[in-house]
Order: sequence, then C-alpha cells, then structure tokens
Amino acid sequence: MSFTPKTTVLVQGIAEPLGSTHAALMKDYGTRVVAGVSPGLGGQTLHDIPVFDLVEQARHQVGTIDIATICVHPYQALDAALEAIAAGIRQLIILTEGMPPLDMVRLLRKAEYTETLVVGPSCPGIIVPGKILLGTHPAEFYTPGSVGLLGRSGTLTYEIALTLTKAGLGQSIGVGIGSDAIVGSSFLQWLQILDEDENTDAIVLVGETGGEGEEAAADYIREAIDTPVVVYVAGRYAPKHRLFGHTEILLASRPNGRSTGSATTTSTGTAQRKVEAFIQAKIPVADRPSEIPRLIKKALGKR
Repeated sequence: MSFTPKTTVLVQGIAEPLGSTHAALMKDYGTRVVAGVSPGLGGQTLHDIPVFDLVEQARHQVGTIDIATICVHPYQALDAALEAIAAGIRQLIILTEGMPPLDMVRLLRKAEYTETLVVGPSCPGIIVPGKILLGTHPAEFYTPGSVGLLGRSGTLTYEIALTLTKAGLGQSIGVGIGSDAIVGSSFLQWLQILDEDENTDAIVLVGETGGEGEEAAADYIREAIDTPVVVYVAGRYAPKHRLFGHTEILLASRPNGRSTGSATTTSTGTAQRKVEAFIQAKIPVADRPSEIPRLIKKALGKR
C-alpha cells in the first residue's frame, strides 16, 4: 500500500458539493486527481478535471486509477463503490455520511473477496503531509514528520494534528477510519500498517465512546505492536446511558467539575472502559489533547 504524489485519484460525485469542494482542495495540494464521475455530466470539466458518466469510461480514458474517493448521496454509495471495484480500483475512501449499515455489510463482503481496502464511510480520509491529500483533512494543520495519527472523529483528529504540529512533531500520515457502527478498515489494520511503516516512529490513536474498536486495539497493541503508541479517548465525562454525536462527545470530554458518575462505569463502549483497557495494556493515555506531545516525546525518548 502506497500513498505518494504519483498516486492517481478518481472522485465519484465530483459535481456534488462535497466532491466539488474537496476535489479542488486535493488538486491544489498536489494530489493527482485525474478524473471525476457524475452521471449525466460526462464530457465536461470541473476544476480542470475531466468528468465522466461512468468509472469504466474514466479508467479507459485516463489509464490506471489507484484510489476512488466517494462523495455521492448515501443511498448511492454502495453502487458507486461496487462500480469502482468492478473497474479494478482496489482502494476506496468513502467520505459520504449516512451510508445505510446493510449496504456497508454488502460492500465489505465484496471488498474481502476482491482484496479491496475500504476507508470510511463518514470519514475524513487520509493525508500524507507534503505528499498527498485524500479527503477532507485541513492540510494547513499537518506537517511532514514521523508520527502516525489514527482517529475515528474527523474534527478531533484535526485538532490533535494541529497540536502535534505546534509542538514540532510532524506526521507521517493522518487516517480517519470513520465513526459509523460498521466501517471498512479498522484500528487494528492501520496499527499493523503503521507498525511496518519505516516512516512512522510513533502512533497516536484517537478514540471515542461507542463500539469496541478501542478495546480490541488495546489488546492488539499489547500483543503485536512494537511502535510506541499514545492514546486519547474523548467522552470520559459524558453522562451514562446516552448516545452522543461528535460535537457532544467533544464537549462532554472536557471536565467541568460536575461528575456524572460515568467516570467510574465499566460498561462496554464507554470512554472510561476504553481508557481502562489501554491502561491495563500499559499504553500511555492522555487526559487531554494538549498532553499528547509530551507523551509522544517521552515514548520516543525511551525507544
């Protein structure tokens, strides 16, 4: 797997607001956006990018396409992904939010059969600072370096990237895996990728409430990962038995001196349970994003 300035990229849904905005930003960053797809608009250009009706037409005209970024309507995302796979594209980044879970199940079955990497849905994609932008990461927050950044929440991942940058800790890659109940590639897959990456000397994993991905990651890091890992989990002070959106999780993660009792719960999926899993695995956990640079420098010093 390689993300370089030579990587060729297709934007499905390039005429949609999400696709149009970020196709232009990706291109301005230096990403080789070689084609866009928007049925009914074939033959036109957008941001000097040729637009096609079908992925197969784009591939026939521009040649090899390494990655498809998908920005279509959520109920069209499955068809767009399957069309990309049928055209031979084996890396998909689904930026679209609200993709139906059963559609994602169908896609993952196809992806497993065809050995296709799927990132997302509801994700900010990937950035390799100074080389390539594949998604919605604000490029000005990132700088080249050796810290790999993995997160579920886009906004929080951006904040931590900026915190690292201000501390003089550049990033080898920033990956947002998405926050839906069913996503493509997981923390475990990316931990393995970054552990084998010669450009990554340390990893920051950014978790949040819900699901069991962080607990599984804690076990995997303890058993299989040699690269130093530092963790931050949002939502430690969130009220019990309540589901949160990203904004609410970030607000609830800031101590306000009024304990809700959630800080002592051990229920699966709570932020506190995730923190406990990492502590048990002897993985450093930051209480707030501003502590991450110190913990990274300490981990690198020990190494």
